[in-house]
Amino acid sequence: TVHDIDVSLQLGAGHPMGPLHLADYIGLDTCLFILEGWVEKYPNEPAFAIPVCLKELVGAGNLGRKTGKGFYHWDGDKRG
Repeated sequence: TVHDIDVSLQLGAGHPMGPLHLADYIGLDTCLFILEGWVEKYPNEPAFAIPVCLKELVGAGNLGRKTGKGFYHWDGDKRG
């Protein structure tokens, strides 16, 4: 699950927040914009593949904290 991924990176790698929580916090549209730039600059680098779920969330207008919904549901700055 989304929560499992985030907890794994927090506990296993010492990250202050998980990658999906961070993506929601930054804004999924911003993350997509950054990834698209990397893909354009490094088209043969498989590490920069854009996840389908990210495209789907952004396409549906679910941009994370700024819209109240992304990988998580948000109530202002608080993750629901």
